[in-house]
Amino acid sequence: MPTTLVDIQTLKHHLKDPHWVVVDCRFDLQQPKAGRVAYVDTHIPGARYADLNKDLSSPPTSKSGRHPLPDPNILAAKLGQWGIQQQTQVVAYDASGGAIAGRLWWLLRWLGHDAVAVLDGGWQAWQAAGFALQQDFPLMQPTQFITKLQPHLVLETAAVQQGLGDNTITLLDARGRARYAGEVEPLDPVAGHVSGAMNRPFEQNLTAQGVFLPGDELRAQFAGYASNPQQVVHMCGSGITACHNLLAMEVAGLRGSRLYAGSWSEWIRDPARKVKKGDEA
Repeated sequence: MPTTLVDIQTLKHHLKDPHWVVVDCRFDLQQPKAGRVAYVDTHIPGARYADLNKDLSSPPTSKSGRHPLPDPNILAAKLGQWGIQQQTQVVAYDASGGAIAGRLWWLLRWLGHDAVAVLDGGWQAWQAAGFALQQDFPLMQPTQFITKLQPHLVLETAAVQQGLGDNTITLLDARGRARYAGEVEPLDPVAGHVSGAMNRPFEQNLTAQGVFLPGDELRAQFAGYASNPQQVVHMCGSGITACHNLLAMEVAGLRGSRLYAGSWSEWIRDPARKVKKGDEA
C-alpha cells in the first residue's frame, strides 16, 4: 500500500475500491473558505473534504502558532466519520503541489496510520488527465479509527531550543527565501527566521509540472543538509508546508526526520527567543 506518493493512474484504478478513501485538502491561507467552495463545486469522486483550520488544526492560543496540532481523539473521531479505519488506504490531494495534503499525510502517520499517500501532481494533474469529477457529496460509512499515537515524530519549542543549543538537530525552514530572510512577511507579526535554522523551500521538491522529483534527486539535495536524517527537524510558518519537506525526505528514503509543529508563528510568541534576518542560518 502506498505510504508516500500515489500517481493519478493508480488512484483512478482504485476509485471504487472500498478500502481506499480520498480526502480533498484544498485550502488557501489568504482565503480560508475558498477550498471548501472549490470542493462543493467539483472534486474527485468519493472525496471527503478536510478543512485545514477546522479539521487538521486546533484553534490557536496566545502561546501557540497559527495551526496547532489537532487533538488526536477529535481527529480520530473525524477520520472514523469519514470511513477511515486502520485497514484503509488514504489518498490526500490539494491544488498546492501537496503543501496542504502533506499535513494530513503527516497527521495520519502521527496517529500511527502508515497507509496514507499524497496524490502526486494533485488536483491539477487529475484535471489535466480528464479523469472523472463529481459534485455530489460521498456516502460515508462511519467506522472506528484506532489511534496509536507516535509522539516522537514531533518536537516542542523547548526541545528545538535545546537541540539548537547543543547542536544535536538540523532545523530546516520550508518557507520561501524572502520570508526566511525577513524581506516580506504576509502572515506573521515578526519577519525573519529562527537563529540557526537553514532555508530549504518546499517548492524545491517539485518539478515544473508540479510532481515530486525522483527520489534519488531529492536524496542528493537533502544529503547536503545532514548526514543523519533522524537529526533533521522541519519547520515553516505554522507547521504545514514543513510536512512537504518531511514527505520529500521519505520519498528519498531518508527516514526518521521530525516536525516542529509550532514553527515560526509559535517561536515568535516569546520575544526572548532568538530571531535573525538575512540568508544565513
